Amino acid sequence: MPHPASRVAVLSVLAALLATPAVPPLAAQPALRPLAIEDFYRLPTVGGVSLSADGRWVHYTVTHRHEATNADSVARWRVAADGRTPPELLPPEPRAAGRTGGAAPLVSPDGRWQARLRDLPPEASPPAPLLGATDFERRHAERFKGRQFDWLNFQADGQPYPVPNRTDPWRYPVQELVVGPVGVEGRLLTRLGLRPASLTWVGNDRLAFTADSAYRNERLYGSDGVYLVGRDGTVRLLTTDRTYDHTGVLPSPDGRWLLTTRGHSTDAVIAQRLAHGGPRDLVLLATDGSGERVLTADWDYLPADPRWSPDGRHVYFTGGVGGTVHLFRVAAAGGAVEQVTTGERRLLGIAFDSAFTRIAYTVGKIEAPAEVHVARIDGGEERQLTRVHDAFVREVALARAERLQFPSRDGTPVEGWLLPPPTYDAQRGAYPLVVLNHGGPHSADGYAFDFKAQYLAAQGYFVLRVNFRSSTGYGERFLWGTWGAWGDRDGEDVMAGIDHALTRARIDPARVATMGHSYGGFMSNWLITQYPDRFAAAIPGAGIVNWVSDYGTADIARTKETEFFGTPWEEEARARMVRQSPLTHAGRVRAPTLFVHGELDERVPYSEAEQMFVALKKNGVPAQMIQYAGMYHGITGSWNQVHRMLSERGWLDRWVRPGPGTPVLK
Repeated sequence: MPHPASRVAVLSVLAALLATPAVPPLAAQPALRPLAIEDFYRLPTVGGVSLSADGRWVHYTVTHRHEATNADSVARWRVAADGRTPPELLPPEPRAAGRTGGAAPLVSPDGRWQARLRDLPPEASPPAPLLGATDFERRHAERFKGRQFDWLNFQADGQPYPVPNRTDPWRYPVQELVVGPVGVEGRLLTRLGLRPASLTWVGNDRLAFTADSAYRNERLYGSDGVYLVGRDGTVRLLTTDRTYDHTGVLPSPDGRWLLTTRGHSTDAVIAQRLAHGGPRDLVLLATDGSGERVLTADWDYLPADPRWSPDGRHVYFTGGVGGTVHLFRVAAAGGAVEQVTTGERRLLGIAFDSAFTRIAYTVGKIEAPAEVHVARIDGGEERQLTRVHDAFVREVALARAERLQFPSRDGTPVEGWLLPPPTYDAQRGAYPLVVLNHGGPHSADGYAFDFKAQYLAAQGYFVLRVNFRSSTGYGERFLWGTWGAWGDRDGEDVMAGIDHALTRARIDPARVATMGHSYGGFMSNWLITQYPDRFAAAIPGAGIVNWVSDYGTADIARTKETEFFGTPWEEEARARMVRQSPLTHAGRVRAPTLFVHGELDERVPYSEAEQMFVALKKNGVPAQMIQYAGMYHGITGSWNQVHRMLSERGWLDRWVRPGPGTPVLK
């Protein structure tokens, strides 16, 4: 292969030869103004869709950001499903006065019985804290201002440190089922010593739930099984193989089956040293204990949010295929999965009427914010019900993405999207490119409005998004394609995307930047160490640089124990972690790098960014750190988000700025 520097020269010539843009320019719309950073507060978000049981009304929410308070407000609206009357604002929901006494009981379908979970802490008193035997010892114990803990799972991103001890039977007592006639407390039905979840009635005589029999073992990641309990107290465990973890349980209308989502348990993946995370499937469990039926065994994607049709003949669910999200269904008797809705878009928050004749949802697109739509259950007769953003879309020039399909280095097909500046003009010279890498890594980019991407495009940058190896929506082989080597094949996918983008528009290969958050931050750290001659700047947000240190300081050690095949004290796993750590290769970095991190991040601790920052400064590479006070992994709040976008744009303008003659929208 040619040296990276010579490769850039070849690509520069190739880009210069492209006189006709493949991406349609929007310069033909001079009346439209450019997107401004202030629009971040002007753009509301539409979501929270629900459909009335009779299908006549669609309820939804509109969320507004407020600069003055750094807070959001949520308004509730409803609109007629036939679209014949305009949307109407609903009054705020009344707040419940005082304490409600815990969760409301779960009432049986016939309205005669109720069930609830009751905490049953140990009868003995919890152990008293050790304050010392003498007055002198007690005084110093009381003066102590630090933290003491002796449990393994002491941290979780976004929670106080240390998090409560979940193995403590006084803080997290077992929960047992209490059942009785409606309005009566009832009797204690079980003595299982579990903490049930997803409790639901199966007819009027049985209840089902999921629970982990080993939930007190802090060294295990957990494996929920499915239980069935009769009103007479009989208990049946329908799943006994701890290889699997079960999520949710929904009874069929006739009570013969329980619908659950099943995947490999993390403990099983680790113990068996699997080179994949296993499939995730929709499974039916016979309530009489006679067996199970896997509904999606031949469907190579990840099913989500399943529900029964009222006649029990089908199971409907959503799933991501490529950059889209759609509604699917499968016959309860078995058979092929059918795709119900279609199109290059994402259907989100799908709601059903009680008869399963109509659906309501928001439609995600790249070139416009989401709006509420309604359709028949088969996707036909679709109607847009809201036009919250019509005035904005008529006023502002927004980038329209080109869908890219290209082969990676090893020939694997990869999908991506290229957003041009709305005023792109190939005759004005070559443009800079920013690669926005998604997080996860097991997630995906696709059809959704992204303010940051649109803002960068408005500033004169092409924006590239690549669904690299490990992304969802492309089958299991693609999903687990980076197992044991995070950064290698997925990094090659990103580079192939960059090379392909250079053939689609007048882009300057010498002015390419990479950025992203979480795994996108790791990807950016990795790319500038592996392809140092290809990037003019980088902005990793909450990105890992050292898998060895991350193992013990982050709240997800499991990602290393599974996808790196072990722990740092196992030689083979440690060697793999060192090899895949950007810090190991920091001496190769040339790109000026802006690090963005939350002070209290427990998912990717701040020390990760600090290590790479120091390495770059030691090597004379321009670097800057932005640490957001009091922020966890997500870095939330409108003030922070706007400050971040302005800082990122400033860094790009400094090191990758558009060249002379390139129109930049201010």
